[in-house]
Amino acid sequence: MAKAALQLLLLLCVAAVAWAADDGGGSGAGMTKIKVYWHDVVAGPNPTAIRVAQAASTNASSTYFGAVVAIDDPLTSSPAAAAAGEVVGRAQGTYTFADQRVIGLLMDMNFVFTAGDHNGSSLAIMGRNEVMSPVREMSIVGGSGKFRMARGYAEARTVDSGFKSGETIVEYTLFVKA
Repeated sequence: MAKAALQLLLLLCVAAVAWAADDGGGSGAGMTKIKVYWHDVVAGPNPTAIRVAQAASTNASSTYFGAVVAIDDPLTSSPAAAAAGEVVGRAQGTYTFADQRVIGLLMDMNFVFTAGDHNGSSLAIMGRNEVMSPVREMSIVGGSGKFRMARGYAEARTVDSGFKSGETIVEYTLFVKA
């Protein structure tokens, strides 16, 4: 009897450890995939990104190290300009030029959904964004509404650098588990 109880206890412990270790990431079960286009407008009459701080001096001027930018960028369902594309939300927060060697940003933003299936919900995104890399990955660290207690990651790919137009367009693919 004691041996059977010990085996049952051992089996329950193994099952508990396996359950705690399973984050569901391997199978994709319960994962929501969302694709949006982020429009960061730094020029023109209606900028959506404004530099709010800059270091007094920097030895890495080509990387803009020390600059902090506040954003309220439109999110659209296609890469078309925000005025022409369907606006599904806003990216609100800041990015900080946080690398002295390359253009590397610390992104701290909320994707606030204002239309579509996710209307009224938001996702909190934070992480490193090395702008010149073809694909960047940032963490989804929380959310609200439909995405309460969310976790996951965001992949960013530049569609248009904005060097000529002043509007940078980035495709964000979000992999969310809530």
